[in-house]
Amino acid sequence: MQFELLTKDSQSKARAGKITTDHGVIETPIFMPVGTVATVKGVHQRELKEVINPDIILGNTYHLYLRPQTTIIEKAGGLHKFMNWDRNILTDSGGYQVYSLSSNRKIKEEGVKFKSHIDGSYHVFTPENVMEIQRKIGADIIMAFDECTPYPCDYNYAKRSMHMTHRWLDRCINHLEKTPLTYDYNQAFFPIVQGSTYKDLRKQSAEYIANAGAVGNAIGGLSVGEPAEEMYAMTDVVCEILPEDKPRYLMGVGTPINILENIALGVDMFDCVMPTRNARNGMLFTAHGSINIKNKKWEADFSPIDEMGITFVDTEYSKAYLRHLFTVNELLGKQIATIHNLGFYLWLVREARKHILAGDFAAWKNKMVKQMDNRL
Repeated sequence: MQFELLTKDSQSKARAGKITTDHGVIETPIFMPVGTVATVKGVHQRELKEVINPDIILGNTYHLYLRPQTTIIEKAGGLHKFMNWDRNILTDSGGYQVYSLSSNRKIKEEGVKFKSHIDGSYHVFTPENVMEIQRKIGADIIMAFDECTPYPCDYNYAKRSMHMTHRWLDRCINHLEKTPLTYDYNQAFFPIVQGSTYKDLRKQSAEYIANAGAVGNAIGGLSVGEPAEEMYAMTDVVCEILPEDKPRYLMGVGTPINILENIALGVDMFDCVMPTRNARNGMLFTAHGSINIKNKKWEADFSPIDEMGITFVDTEYSKAYLRHLFTVNELLGKQIATIHNLGFYLWLVREARKHILAGDFAAWKNKMVKQMDNRL
C-alpha cells in the first residue's frame, strides 16, 4: 500500500491524499460504507458502485467469522469474489464487537473468550488467530486485534488495557510475518491507538503505534459515548503524534459534523453505521440539516427528497412518497433512505477534499457545520 499526501489546508490540519492498493486508488478524506456481513444493508453492489461510488467499504471479522464462516469465504476465493466487489475492502478485527459483548466475554492476556450472539457457542479470539482469519477473508486493509475500552472508563483500567493492546499488537505483527498471504494481492496492516479519554495515555499509545512503523494507523476507542468535545480533543492529541506520511483512520465516527471536525484535525478515513442505521429508522442527512421523514409535516410534501442530492433517489421520489413507504413499513422506503444517506456521506467527504485542494476548507467547513446542525 502506498500513501501520497497531496496537500494540507493552511487554516486547519485537514489533508487531501491518495492511497493506492492492489484493488485501486482511495482518494482521501474518505468515508467507508459499512458492509458488516459482506453486504451494505439494503444496497445492491451495482447500486453501491454506480450510484454511491465509494473507493472502499468495510467488513467485520467477528461477524464474517461466525457467518458465513471463514472456510466458506476462502472457498469462494476471498471476500471480494464472495460478494462480487472488485474495489477496496477494510476489515475491522472484531475488537469493538467483543467490547459490545461485555456480558458474554472474558478478556485475558492470551485473548478473548466470547459467546456467540447467534447460537451461544463459545469461541476464542487471539491476536494470532485474528490475523489468520483476516488473511483468509482477504481484505486489502486489516486491523490489529485490540481491546476497546468503554466510556466512562477508570484510568487504571484504561492504562492496563492500553498496554495489553500494545502487547497484542506486537503479537499481531510477529504472527503476520509468519503467515503467508492467502490470495494473489497484498494486505496492509493498521495498528490501533487506545487510551480512552486520558490525554497522557493517548499520547503514550500514539507514540507506541507510530513506532510500530505500519503503513497506516487507526484511532480506536472513541465514539463510544463520550462528549464530542472529548473525541475531538483526543483525536487532536493523537494526530499530532501519528506520522504525517501515513493515512489516519478514525474508527466508528460518526455524524456528518463529527466527520468534518475530525477532517479538520487531520483524519483521512472514517466508517460508521449511522448513515445506514439511521436511514432504516427514517432519518435523512442533508447539507441543510437532518429530516425525520416519518413526521406528519412531510405527508403532503411532494418536493424531491433532496434537490441537492447526488443519487437518483433524491430527485425521483418525493418526501411524501418516502414518508408513505415508512408509514406502511415498505422495504423500499428503507432502501431509498439508505442510498440517499450513503450518497450524502460520500458527497460530503469528496466536497471536503475539493475544498482542501482549493485552499478554502476551513471556511467551507464552518459554514457546513452550521447548516447541518438543524432539524428540518
